[in-house]
Amino acid sequence: MATNSKGELRWVAPPQQARSQRTLERILVAAELLIAEKGFEDTPISEIVRHAGSSVGAFYSRFEDKHALLHAISGRFVEQAMATADSALDPERWKGASIDEILRSVVRFLVSIYRDQAGLLRAFVIRNHTDPEFRARQERLTLYVNRGVRGLLLARGDEIRHPDPERAVRFVLTLIFGSLEYVMLFGDMRSGEFTLSDDQYAGELANACLAYLGALETPPRSKELQCNPS
Repeated sequence: MATNSKGELRWVAPPQQARSQRTLERILVAAELLIAEKGFEDTPISEIVRHAGSSVGAFYSRFEDKHALLHAISGRFVEQAMATADSALDPERWKGASIDEILRSVVRFLVSIYRDQAGLLRAFVIRNHTDPEFRARQERLTLYVNRGVRGLLLARGDEIRHPDPERAVRFVLTLIFGSLEYVMLFGDMRSGEFTLSDDQYAGELANACLAYLGALETPPRSKELQCNPS
């Protein structure tokens, strides 16, 4: 079975901004990193501008408040995520690969993204419940990623033994993203004796999805993937 010949899946950053935008870019990058690590509520503006090498005045000349900043971060994140999806889900990358190989790689990559960006993604999910514009942006991203993954899997429909491949693939995508949100973003808020490492979780989630599709290979295959958000 052929393997992915185009290297590891990686997060794609946008091109460098024009010089007049560099201060804004520094603020956005600093805010992303801090919120991803500490969470939105626990990241004060003073700490963001200090890490950005900027000032509170420069911040308020660009944003009304921290919530406006989160809107800007969300737009930047969606741009990067779509570029990442274009690269990671390019059909040429996966020529000769099975559904088993593709799904394991994608799930492992998503787990790494959700782990690295947990605080940021948690803030997005919470804001989605109260801000229709914010929710629409995130839904657009979800549909974009789902369409890419769905195309890869359905192109290998002969490997799917579920009687309704289209419905099965859509259900699997719902399962993946629902599980990622529940386990990776809010799992630390729940108590329980059942714990898995990220690698174990990615493997079990992929196993469940592949078994439902009827595309589980024996023995299971996996690949090392890396996520390097900017």
